Amino acid sequence: MTTSEAGTLRLGTAQGRWVLLATVLGSSMAMLDGTVVNVALPRIGTDLGAPLAALQWTLNAYLLTLAGLILLGGALGDRYGRRRVFLIGVLWFAAASAACAAAPTIEVLIAARAVQGIGGALLTPGSLAMLQAVFHPDDRSAAVGLWSGLGGVSAAIGPFLGGWLVDGPGWRWIFLLNVPLAVLVIAVASRHVPESRDESATGRFDALGAALAALALGSVTYALTAAGGGLSPEVWLAGAAGVLLGAAFVVVERRVPEPMLPLGLFSSRLFTAVNLVTLCVYAAFSGVFFLLVVQLQIVSGFSPLVSGLALVPITVLMLALSARAGRLGKRIGPRLPLTVGPLICATGVLLMLRIGADASYWTDVLPAVTVMGCGMVLLVAPLTATVLAAVEVRHAGIASGVNNAAARAAGLLAVAALPALAGLSGDAYQVPASVDSAFRIAMMICAGLLAAGGLTAFTTVRGNVLAPEDHPVAEPDCRYTCGTNGPPLDPGHVGADHGEGPATGSATGPTQA
Repeated sequence: MTTSEAGTLRLGTAQGRWVLLATVLGSSMAMLDGTVVNVALPRIGTDLGAPLAALQWTLNAYLLTLAGLILLGGALGDRYGRRRVFLIGVLWFAAASAACAAAPTIEVLIAARAVQGIGGALLTPGSLAMLQAVFHPDDRSAAVGLWSGLGGVSAAIGPFLGGWLVDGPGWRWIFLLNVPLAVLVIAVASRHVPESRDESATGRFDALGAALAALALGSVTYALTAAGGGLSPEVWLAGAAGVLLGAAFVVVERRVPEPMLPLGLFSSRLFTAVNLVTLCVYAAFSGVFFLLVVQLQIVSGFSPLVSGLALVPITVLMLALSARAGRLGKRIGPRLPLTVGPLICATGVLLMLRIGADASYWTDVLPAVTVMGCGMVLLVAPLTATVLAAVEVRHAGIASGVNNAAARAAGLLAVAALPALAGLSGDAYQVPASVDSAFRIAMMICAGLLAAGGLTAFTTVRGNVLAPEDHPVAEPDCRYTCGTNGPPLDPGHVGADHGEGPATGSATGPTQA
């Protein structure tokens, strides 16, 4: 299939199934690594003699480069070809995974994880943008639903797979697993996935914006992680530097001709609102998956394998129901799923407060994770579809990048901040009483974040934004449609030229895991 045939592929064809397989497997590499490592953290800490802060950085080094560069990855795909950049990302990710597996010290592992995140930033936005670009409009919601569901399965199965590998051949195999998976993805994508790109993309890349975004996230993450040891001058300095770098990033993005993050996208109130929902719910998800497996192993006495098995209900629910949830969101609109889904997840998180030293899988763990899984099924696919529907198809890469960056940044900050907020630091993650107390505080915070996400969706998301007859093409970014090449224009300009009232922005269209 050629680039000119983009937007015509049907999901039920053999070609469509191959495209779906390649994108799901590719994105699953990044999603799987985001969760499979969690189960191995206690064993990595023991084997490499690492304190809690180093274990946090084992997760956050990956999330930092992923979140900081994922917008650039989406822009590269839009310009040079989404399949091409996707394949480069898969190869990069596999090479970095091999380096992680061979790491002799915690410092080398953290550095290799940072390099791995760069590969994830190249492949992740391309996987979703390819679906949006090549599938027929009638099949996009179902394709995104399957992508979200199967990708969610990989994220949920990560703890089980990680537990099995940690208990068996060892934690290094959680990284080596990516190498044969990458070979399969490259073979399928090279043969069956059509190329697609934004033919209007020109100009220079926003390297300064990318650097400022990564430095701002890194500074804030360092401050939050180090805050567990007390609010020293170093912590305050890093936090202030992160805020200033973030402000500089916004200024740069408003002034450069080709910004990494087109701020005009946020003139759509819906696009902005759904990304706020993403920040809330993915911060909560990351906090739960980071601390739950530690609670199960250190406090409840579960083995790594059993701790992973505890999350199997989420895997089953995501596999069975996510595609249907995507279709449901298209039929009834995303407002109800995006409101009720986070509230159901919050209920499941509160049920996790029952998990303690004498926890039973059947009466304490299973009900909690099942309820949370039901909420995730209802939430994930409509959330992704709503973000993508907020922009034109030719900007699918940057829209996907923004939403992925929001999800990853939320997870990054949650993993950095929650232990400090809950009073867990140093080697306390090996002390059952300390872990139990911190876990309970953290779960209350995560439930609050989920409730905030549901409330945000209820008050900001319209009910019919995914209906084709209501919104065949998303509200364009007027920086492109009006032929301007400068900074994003005033929302009043949108009203003047595109029929929207001034200062309201676009509410006509809405988009991870």
